[in-house]
Amino acid sequence: MEYTYKELKHKTVAELREIAAGLGDALKGYTQMNKEHLLEAICKALNIDMHEHHAAKLANKGKIKAQIKALKIDRDKAIEAKDYVQLKKIRREIKKLKNKLRKAVA
Repeated sequence: MEYTYKELKHKTVAELREIAAGLGDALKGYTQMNKEHLLEAICKALNIDMHEHHAAKLANKGKIKAQIKALKIDRDKAIEAKDYVQLKKIRREIKKLKNKLRKAVA
């Protein structure tokens, strides 16, 4: 059976040991291994990539970054004009956009 890293990661140690037992001589000492070592050994034996790939969830990332740059220019103008009410609004908007970018990545 074909496994992915994500599927193997969510299995219990007992299930991983059953898989290792089915691999035969490819894994020795699997009964003494903890989950991390067992997972790594199974992935090497089955040639499975251990890196988890993240899919981008946000399509308009460039547009949001452009908005942030424009807001930073407005922020600098508000600092020079000592308009602290407007400055607070701009900083909040920048923070919201940056959080939106971070959430899309993770």
